[in-house]
Amino acid sequence: MPIYDALRATDPDVFAALDGEMHRQVDGVELIASENYISPAVMEVMGSVFNNKYSEGYPGKRYYGGQEFTDAVESLAIERAKKLFKAGHANVQPHAGAPANVAMYFALLEPGDTVMGMDLSHGGHLTHGHPVTYLTKIFKFVRYKMKDVETGAIDYDEMREVAKKEKPKILLAGFSAYPRELDYAKMKAIADEVGAVTVMDMAHIAGMIAGEQLRNPLDDGFDILTTTTHKTLRGPRGGMILCKDPEMGKKIDKSVFPGFQGGPIMQMVAAKAVAFGEALKPEFKEYARQIIANSKHLAKFFMDRGAKLITNGTDNHLMLIDAVTSWGVSGGEAEAALDKVGITLNKNMIANDPRKPMDPSGIRLGTPAITTRGMKEAEMETLGSFILKAIEQRADESALKKLHDDVIAFCRKFPVPGIKV
Repeated sequence: MPIYDALRATDPDVFAALDGEMHRQVDGVELIASENYISPAVMEVMGSVFNNKYSEGYPGKRYYGGQEFTDAVESLAIERAKKLFKAGHANVQPHAGAPANVAMYFALLEPGDTVMGMDLSHGGHLTHGHPVTYLTKIFKFVRYKMKDVETGAIDYDEMREVAKKEKPKILLAGFSAYPRELDYAKMKAIADEVGAVTVMDMAHIAGMIAGEQLRNPLDDGFDILTTTTHKTLRGPRGGMILCKDPEMGKKIDKSVFPGFQGGPIMQMVAAKAVAFGEALKPEFKEYARQIIANSKHLAKFFMDRGAKLITNGTDNHLMLIDAVTSWGVSGGEAEAALDKVGITLNKNMIANDPRKPMDPSGIRLGTPAITTRGMKEAEMETLGSFILKAIEQRADESALKKLHDDVIAFCRKFPVPGIKV
C-alpha cells in the first residue's frame, strides 16, 4: 500500500477524505457492477514518475524527446492488449470509455451518419445514442431493444429490418445493464448485409472475455472492440480501442490523437500494461469464472425468495432487480437503505420503467469487486440475506445499525488488495 505521510503532513483535509474512503472500501460491500479493486502493483504505477512526462504521439513517433521508457511501457501495453483479446491493433491511450467511443465514432463516421445501438432503457449506455449526449447532435442513432424482458432475447429479425431501412454505418453491440449475452454472429451477418462496421463496447464484460468465460466478438467476425480498462478487467480507470485490421487501426490512432485527445496519461498507460499482464496469467481465468458463478448464485438466491429479476437471471457479472415488484420499494429507496448498512449498489431504470431516472424501479448489482476480495458462493447467501434484511428493516434505525456492524465484521474477513486500515 502507498505511504501517505507526505499527504498527511501537507494537506490533512484531502488525507482525511482519502482515509475515509479507504475505511469505506474495507468495511463495506461493493456491489456496483462497474467497480472493482486494483492490485497493489497497478496502484503503485498509477502514482509513479510517469505522471511527469508528456508523450504526445505514439511509440517511435513522439513530438517531444526523452521517450525511451514511455515508448517501452506503451509498447508493452499494446502488445499485451493484442494478445489478451486476439486483436491485430490496440490503442491504449483513451482517457476513459466514453472518449474511446467518441474517438471510434469520429474514425468511422461523417456528421449525419447513422449508428444502431441498444436502447438505454433496455440496458444500453449513454454513449450509444441517448438524447442527452452531444453525440446525437452530430450523428443519427436508432435503437434495438429486448423483444422479451422475461428472457432478455433480442429480436434479431426486427434488428435486420430496421438496419435495412436505416442503413447504419455502425452496428453497435454492448451494454451497461443487460444480464445476457448477445449473438455476435447474427449481428455480424446483419451488418454485412447493410454494409455496416461492427463494434462491441465490451466495457462491462472485458474481463470475462479476456478470461475466456464469455465469447470474444472478434471470433465472430466483429471489426472493433471498445472498452474501459477498469470494471471486470481490474485495471486503472481508462479506455482502449482494439480492432482486427491494422489499416482500420491507423484511422483509430489518428482519431484518438491528434483528432480528439492531447497526450496520453502515461502513468495510466503504464498501469494498463501491468493490469493486462495480470489478466494474461492463468489465475485470471479462474477469477473470471468465479465472477459469473457468484452472479448466478446470487441471482438464484433472490429469485428463490420471490424477487423479480429482469430477464429472470444472468449470464454475466450483473443482475437487474425490479425493486418495486419485488419488495414494494423504489430503486432509490433500496439504494439508500443499503447505503446505511455499508452495501453499495445503484438504482437503475428497468425496461419500460414508469418511474423517473433519479428514482427508478430497479437496482443494479454485480459481483466483480466482491469476487476480487475472495468471496464465493457461500458468501453470496450471506450477502443476499443482508440485502433482504436491510430493505425489510429500512425504517428501523436500530436494526440497521446492528446490521451495519454485522456487515463490517463480515467484510473484515475478506481483505481489499493493497489497503490496510
